[in-house]
Amino acid sequence: MSKVFYRKYRPQKFSEIIGQDNIKQTLQNAIKTNNIAHAYLFCGPRGTGKTSTARIFAKSIFCQKRKENESEPCTKCEFCTEIKEDNFIDLIELDAASNRGIQEIRDLKENIKTRPFKGKYKIYILDEAHQLTKEACNALLKILEEPPEYIIFILATTDPEKMIPTILSRVQRFNFQRLTQKDIIQNLKNICKKENITFDEPALKKIAILARGGMRDAESILSQIATVNNEISLTNVDDLTHNVHFSNIQEFVADMIKKDRKACLDFIYHLDDTGYSFDIFLANLLEYFRKLILLKESESLEKLFIEENTQEELDILKDQASTIDLDLTKIITELSTALYTIKNTPFPILSLELFIFKNIPCKK
Repeated sequence: MSKVFYRKYRPQKFSEIIGQDNIKQTLQNAIKTNNIAHAYLFCGPRGTGKTSTARIFAKSIFCQKRKENESEPCTKCEFCTEIKEDNFIDLIELDAASNRGIQEIRDLKENIKTRPFKGKYKIYILDEAHQLTKEACNALLKILEEPPEYIIFILATTDPEKMIPTILSRVQRFNFQRLTQKDIIQNLKNICKKENITFDEPALKKIAILARGGMRDAESILSQIATVNNEISLTNVDDLTHNVHFSNIQEFVADMIKKDRKACLDFIYHLDDTGYSFDIFLANLLEYFRKLILLKESESLEKLFIEENTQEELDILKDQASTIDLDLTKIITELSTALYTIKNTPFPILSLELFIFKNIPCKK
């Protein structure tokens, strides 16, 4: 059975799309009323459902068995089946990252002169549309200015600000939002149950945090772990993503609070031996100290990151914030500098050693 979950569990109907309720409703209303525009722009962070929604929108338009005043595709007719299998001739998907030049758009301009072979429309889904060259954008603009009545364009992008304003003015724009941790965790639970995978709630929460609102990234992490282990635990998640466990960072900070320079140095040398990425460790440590300085200001600020940590972790953070006597502003500034420089030095560990030497006095 396939473990590539983001493909296996890709939504096939509007009702299966998680989140983006306003977008779904608007597109479904357009289908019900047959008020289809010639060009759409789906923009937002990666993994939030832009391309999946575009495919479902196209499938609903093409569906042979969809009844009047309905908007969901049947998913079983010839056209729906061919779209699912990426074999439908009137649905053309292009990746602008690899088809970004003016020649490709000129070829597209010639291609759209051919009428649909099977359906009423020819629908083009152009992914990562912001990567088109300026010349290609101008050629695309000419197509959008006077498109044939049977052409529909759906442009998808993670960076709409890089697109030229004249194209933006000719499309219906839909802004996709990051998915909530609650939605991501529930979806991961559903997949685990279907795949007979055991899981720990904190592990799924960690995956949701790492995914930063992107369902595809969350499903990808889950499928990678499931490929080698049928149990989703915090240890498995951290090992796969090369994240240092919260408990390890907590111990490192505890050694800093105790001003135990040797223990802190031993910790980073252990990281080096086990192959963890120093820049990931620094990023996690920076985030940890950000939480400490906010909690030191007021424990009520835990609401800012209550979804990112368990209650046990929050209690540890609050306890350390109340006892730490280090200059947190200085530490955060130097961590930011170290995170920047570590990517531009042949000796990454040196950035961490200097950070420790500067912030933990040597015991006499």
